[in-house]
Amino acid sequence: MSLPIDNAKKIARVLTEALPYIQKFTGRTVVVKYGGNAMVDDKLKNSFARDIVLMKLVGMNPIVVHGGGPQIGELLQKLNIESNFIDGLRVTDSQTMDVVEMVLGGLVNKEIVNLLNKNQGKAVGVTGKDGNLIKAKKLRLRRKGANQNLDIVDIGQVGEVVSINTEVLEVMKDSDFIPVIAPIGTDETGASYNINADSVAGEIARVLGAEKLMLLTNVAGVQNKKGKVLTGLSVRQVAKLIADKTLQGGMLPKVECALKAVKGGVTSAHIIDGRVEHAVLLEIFTNEGVGTLITQAGLGKA
Repeated sequence: MSLPIDNAKKIARVLTEALPYIQKFTGRTVVVKYGGNAMVDDKLKNSFARDIVLMKLVGMNPIVVHGGGPQIGELLQKLNIESNFIDGLRVTDSQTMDVVEMVLGGLVNKEIVNLLNKNQGKAVGVTGKDGNLIKAKKLRLRRKGANQNLDIVDIGQVGEVVSINTEVLEVMKDSDFIPVIAPIGTDETGASYNINADSVAGEIARVLGAEKLMLLTNVAGVQNKKGKVLTGLSVRQVAKLIADKTLQGGMLPKVECALKAVKGGVTSAHIIDGRVEHAVLLEIFTNEGVGTLITQAGLGKA
């Protein structure tokens, strides 16, 4: 049974548009931070898994770093453990850290691995503790106190990346596996730390010299003050958007993560709308994309 001619032409146009991108990015590493709606909606979960598997099949090297804040919060609530946040960071005592490891390293990580494998991928789940993948240190959060001095606030076992053991990732890449990474690290004493998934993804992309860093969000991308999505931005243009307070709130740390990656040698960073089916493929393999592209030089006006 043949396809209707209009459908066949549409498929041909999509494949033709995608071909130069496939050729350009074959053999290149793409780090994808997976979170938000794309992690909880069944249709979006499956479209994400197919995107990642297809990337691997056409010769790219995807690496998935995932969050899991809502899932952690849900389990804490069931266990009657109070969730507290300071400046958007979860205060993580030892009891909370046990839950973080259970959810990120177990439930969420294994679900993503299963999704990829079910779609004919070869995925392997790890945490930053495996093979000393992520060395971390305690995050020193500084806030203005009553006297306007910067005080250090203790938020428990929340960490920041010190170093990435790229050997672990290279072994998986060379074996045709798709790494799925839970953002948990350890320090020199073996203590565990809960680390922001965007930061882990950005640092992995930087140390690997990745072609792309992709951060999935629940918004359409970076927007100007009128709500228009901006793309093709340069590092300088993004800095101006931060300076004039166009970028604030939850978008600011994502943009700063993207900037750090690009300044560190990642070819491009993308902040994309994870609420769109096949958002990853649309951003990589189409001219329009579905979010904000940030590079050193940029492509247009903000």
